[in-house]
Amino acid sequence: MSEAPTFEPLGDDAVLIRFGAGIDAALSARVHAAAARIAAMDIPGILDLVPGYASLGVICDGAFRADDRQAFAYERIVETLRGTIEENASAMVSKPRIVDIPVRYDGPDLDDVARRAGLTATEAAARHAAGDYTVAMLGFAPGFPYLLGLDPALHTPRRATPRTRVPPGSVAIGGAQTAVYPQTLPGGWNLIGRTPLALFDLSRTPPNLVAPGDRVRFRAIDHEEFETLCTKNSA
Repeated sequence: MSEAPTFEPLGDDAVLIRFGAGIDAALSARVHAAAARIAAMDIPGILDLVPGYASLGVICDGAFRADDRQAFAYERIVETLRGTIEENASAMVSKPRIVDIPVRYDGPDLDDVARRAGLTATEAAARHAAGDYTVAMLGFAPGFPYLLGLDPALHTPRRATPRTRVPPGSVAIGGAQTAVYPQTLPGGWNLIGRTPLALFDLSRTPPNLVAPGDRVRFRAIDHEEFETLCTKNSA
C-alpha cells in the first residue's frame, strides 16, 4: 500500500507534498496524478505546480494569506490540498500527451554505452529508440526533461569528467535515466545522439517542447533527415 503524502512549508508562499523517496515510475505516476487532480479543481490562489520525482511543489499567492496578519496561511492551503489527494486519483488523470522526438544516433559516447551493455552501437541505439518514456520532471536548466523508462541494459554511470559545453539537442544517458539537453550547457551525461528539435524556445507558447507527465518516444533518423529537419526548424 502506498504511504500517505506528507506536507511541509516551502519558503513563504509554497507547500511541498512528499509522496515517498527515490526514483520510481509508480511514485512519479502518483505525483503527476495529484498534480492533474489539483489543476483540474482550479483552486483560487494556486499559481503553479512543480512536479519532482517524488514530490510536488504547490506555489501560492495572496489568496492563501491570513486576513489578520497577511502571513502565509499554511494550515489553510494544506487542508485544501489534502482533500484533493486520494489513492484513486490516478484514475482521474487524462490520457498523457505523446511527443515524438527524432534522433540521429551518432553521439560521441554511444560506443561506450554499447560496450558496457555488451551490444553493438546499432543495437544500443535501437534499444533506446524502442523505449516508452515518461517525463518525470523538468530541471537543471529550462526545458531539460528527466525521462524514466530507460532499458536497464543501457544504464550507464555519468562521465568521470563532465564536458564544459554540450550541444543543444544532445540526447544523453545518465545512470538509469535519459534526457535531452535543451541548450548549450555543461554536463556529464553520456551523449548518444542528437535531435534537430528545440526543447526550449522562448518564442513558443509554452516555451518547453515537453511537460511533466508527457510520454516521449524517440525515432531514429539518418543524417539527411536530420539536416532537413534542422533547416525546416530554423526557417
